[in-house]
Amino acid sequence: MPPSASSPAVAARMSRQASRDTAQELAVRRLLHAKGLRYRVHVPVPGLPRRTMDIAFGKLRIAVFLDGCFWHGCPEHATRPRANAEWWRSKLDRNIARDRETTDHLSSANWTVLRFWEHDSVEEIADRVARAVTSKKPPVGRA
Repeated sequence: MPPSASSPAVAARMSRQASRDTAQELAVRRLLHAKGLRYRVHVPVPGLPRRTMDIAFGKLRIAVFLDGCFWHGCPEHATRPRANAEWWRSKLDRNIARDRETTDHLSSANWTVLRFWEHDSVEEIADRVARAVTSKKPPVGRA
């Protein structure tokens, strides 16, 4: 069994971190819905078990990921714990590699992949997602 977080207290604290339906996800989803966009949440990534898209527009093949700075290695805000540093380095590096693999997998299947950091403005995220959706939607009405 691989070594774990530095202490039972740290492990308990980390296990309580929300992995879905975070405040940012809920705010972005609320704004997308207000823009008239309909989507699915926590959709499995086709062909990659145990991975999900935070928000997906399946027919348009648009996947949205809202990544936490700590867990996904934000270049601006990520910090590495000093206690049990090697274990954390390995854990966080695997997360980053998994994100890249997921993005590459979806891109090769003709999905548009949009990734955002937890520090990004929810309004800007919603606007960028809406632009991506609008650019892929066929025009409505007669030709």
